[in-house]
Amino acid sequence: MNHPVTPSNGGGANDAVTALVERARKLALGLDLQAVHDFKRNNPGALAIGHMPIYTPRPIIEACGALPVAVFGGGDDVDIIRGDSYFQSYICHIPRSTVELGLSGHLDVLDGMVFPSICDVIRNLGGMWAMLFKDKWACYLDLPQNFDRDIGGKFYAHELRRMADEMHALGGKKLDDESLWQAIADENRRRGAISELDALRRRAPHLAPASEAYLVVRAGSVLTAAGHAELIQDYVNLASARTDRPIDNVRVVLVGAFCEQPPWSLIVALEKAGCDIISDDFQHGFRTIEGDIRIPVFDGADGTQPGEGLDPIDAVADAFLELGAATASRYIDEETKGKALVDAVKAGNADGVIFAAASFCDPALLDQPMLEAACAAASIPFTSFKYSENTGQFQVIREQAGAFSDSVKLWGETAPVQKKKKRRTRRPRA
Repeated sequence: MNHPVTPSNGGGANDAVTALVERARKLALGLDLQAVHDFKRNNPGALAIGHMPIYTPRPIIEACGALPVAVFGGGDDVDIIRGDSYFQSYICHIPRSTVELGLSGHLDVLDGMVFPSICDVIRNLGGMWAMLFKDKWACYLDLPQNFDRDIGGKFYAHELRRMADEMHALGGKKLDDESLWQAIADENRRRGAISELDALRRRAPHLAPASEAYLVVRAGSVLTAAGHAELIQDYVNLASARTDRPIDNVRVVLVGAFCEQPPWSLIVALEKAGCDIISDDFQHGFRTIEGDIRIPVFDGADGTQPGEGLDPIDAVADAFLELGAATASRYIDEETKGKALVDAVKAGNADGVIFAAASFCDPALLDQPMLEAACAAASIPFTSFKYSENTGQFQVIREQAGAFSDSVKLWGETAPVQKKKKRRTRRPRA
């Protein structure tokens, strides 16, 4: 399916943004993975390693000379024929479309896949992948739920070394400190560029709408960290120079889409319904680490080299433990569930929250009642819906979002908080 990008009014910077976003769209939504083919052609012998679109330590993969490739499933561009036969019907859609992509040859360019431990479905997908594609490397990567450096930190560092060793056995470059420090620096630059983009969206969402930011960030799924940082920075610079005027929309935070992604046209539908999505958890894998991975700095006066005597793998592990963002798949121990969401609403001066979770996504849907309770306690209006990545009709969702937008405009902070037991969708009469 073609996904045209609607150009902004005016010329100059607006036209340049439109061209950049169109390039990002092809990178983000192209099932041909042309950018991955180009990388392997330009780097003979280098690996391309796929991973699910949730947190994966991409610097480890890049330091092994490989290109990390986030696999977001087939979206609404793939007809699921064989994929449905490998999984039960009452789970999310992304494993079936991912298997379909593999069986149809779309992922042949990948030399392996990494499956981070986010839920039972992804665990099962990793096992199914290993059985279906015996000639491909399959790695199940456990993420720590204990955040003590001497326990979870050591465990996670061991997992990272195992992954690097297996990639080396597959034909990748042997991991060394210098390469990993460089990959970490590139990742920090990417994260800094995403932070600038997020700040622009909060400050002026009419200049950087969510439907464009989504494509620009997702384009990084087939780019190196350095290349992605450059793309994002170019977009931020061009979008900041736009001459578009603000629109009287409500400012919302969207949560729940951290793994299976909604169709891009659904994001457009929400914007047309009067919602400026100033913050979201789309492509959460690129935003899991909130801040820079620590890099040691030396003045060289004692003759040491940057990073000498320190282990960059420990730096990657520590970042996950200490800087990991709150998400449905992360254990928070004694912290207050929902606090991070309430803080995000306040920091972004948002008017409300939209809970958008993939159908049958256990982590998001089990998390949602606690987040709703936190919103209710903070008098933050919210609404919710579920979607599937292959859904193409959004009229009901658009009407619901429009009604939510209107209610917030009419009543502001006193807008009625929608509680789960009161939400009903009436089917249209024949």
